[in-house]
Amino acid sequence: MMPTQLRVAVVQFAPKLGQVQVNIAKARELCKGLKPRSVDLLCFPEMIFSGYVFPDTAAITPYLEHPHTGPTSTFCAELARSLECFVVAGYPEKLEAHEHAPPLGGNSLSFHQPRIGANSAVMYGPTGERVGAYRKTNLYKLDLPWAIPGSGFTTMMLPHPLGPTTLAICNDLNVQDPAVWESLEEGPYELARHCIRSGTRLLILLNAWLHPDEDGEESEPDADSVDYTTPEQNEDTNEMEPSWEVMKYWAMRLNPLWATIQKATHQSEKKPGECKIPDELLVVVCNRFGNEGGNRFAGSSVLMSLRRGSGRPRLLHMMGQREEGIGLWTANMAGQEHDN
Repeated sequence: MMPTQLRVAVVQFAPKLGQVQVNIAKARELCKGLKPRSVDLLCFPEMIFSGYVFPDTAAITPYLEHPHTGPTSTFCAELARSLECFVVAGYPEKLEAHEHAPPLGGNSLSFHQPRIGANSAVMYGPTGERVGAYRKTNLYKLDLPWAIPGSGFTTMMLPHPLGPTTLAICNDLNVQDPAVWESLEEGPYELARHCIRSGTRLLILLNAWLHPDEDGEESEPDADSVDYTTPEQNEDTNEMEPSWEVMKYWAMRLNPLWATIQKATHQSEKKPGECKIPDELLVVVCNRFGNEGGNRFAGSSVLMSLRRGSGRPRLLHMMGQREEGIGLWTANMAGQEHDN
């Protein structure tokens, strides 16, 4: 089956904390050069219009958004309709009263306020209709004071050329409590295994991922053990270059999707009732940069191709650590097959 092309636009910038309309205006400015039907998918990072670092429920409450009528949804629907493409973005969701959760408790005062939000993402389709939503499953420490976790990973069956698409947010890539890291062979690799079970062909990760110099979400695997192919690999020379350390880590956390044949077979044999395991999967990682509350974000948005059994991930396109703008990328997607 002949491959088809997927045209992806990834928006990367440094939002201003709490300045939602300013950040939306920045996004609109960055996207003004896009023409209708010039891309299939347009991605914005995790909580891109509100900013990310809020210490507690009281601080984030003014920025929590209604999932259908809030500023992120309104902007994405408008943009999707005007560009006739899929648009996805992260935002802090305002929960209905019956969904509120009690405080976690503990030594920090930030854990003594009720949790009334969710770290969420929403996707709109080419006619401006809402086609999907997701709540972050594996909450990071900065989410815990105010957010409840989602109910687990899901995969959307989207029209050609996207196909079976899984949407995830940042720390979803890491080991989920109470599980602990065991080994490169065993993981656990929760998100990668979901992609295998669901027959995912496109994985979209919306991130607010910290720079490796920060006390961030990066942990466990030895990223130095990743051997990947890339158009032109250089070591970090300045902040307009991508962070190779961060991209290696992201690839390592998806190890079962590109591991050698022996490892891939051991880690992910198909079980009865599961979808056909894809031979190749595209991964779009859309990250932000900038500084908030003493935290520095890593940028380095990337498009990867992961082929099962290849023994290495392939980096197709990437952005620098502090590169502002849009990555306009095209990649071949494997032909989509259906089990009888």
